[in-house]
Amino acid sequence: MNIFCADLEGVFLPEVWIEVAEKVGIEELKLTTRDISDYDVLMKKRLAILRENNLKIEDITEVISGIDPLEGAVQTLDWIRERTQIIILSDTFEEFAMPMMKKLNYPALLCHNLSIDKNGNINDYNIRIKNQKKQAVKAFKKMNYQVTAFGDSYNDTQMILEADNGFLFNPPESVINDFPSIPVTKNYKELKTMINSFL
Repeated sequence: MNIFCADLEGVFLPEVWIEVAEKVGIEELKLTTRDISDYDVLMKKRLAILRENNLKIEDITEVISGIDPLEGAVQTLDWIRERTQIIILSDTFEEFAMPMMKKLNYPALLCHNLSIDKNGNINDYNIRIKNQKKQAVKAFKKMNYQVTAFGDSYNDTQMILEADNGFLFNPPESVINDFPSIPVTKNYKELKTMINSFL
């Protein structure tokens, strides 16, 4: 039986931190896993910026509530779900993702969570398990699923390489250059063609 594992931001939704950066006017918050491959380094940088600028969870969720899926994302996700099982594997956080899942018709999502104090300060982030995307793919394979994985960033490459089949979706040139063996799709039409080839 087939199961597909997909990234969330950059595939079905805009990058949350870029949207936040534009709203609050802090350029450094635009950095994502497309720019910094070490997720721990990236998140520590983000949390430091939030503290320095007294930005709280309410400030982030207010921006998130106004984020809509990428054009064609809902239809593409529905198209996939009509044909096979799909699990969203994301390095986002439950507190960020829940408002957005409604707009995507509530696909299954595995992600992390945040430590937030009573004043709304984001004090830390809690990784469910190290390399959770890769580990999830390994677990599905142990359950005798044929796993196909896709995403757009550095933090997706390990799950893609671990999967039986995998490809990149609209990645930056840096990721393409660093992982030349991984096939690339640039839009949802190409993504559907690639998915059909694995079904």
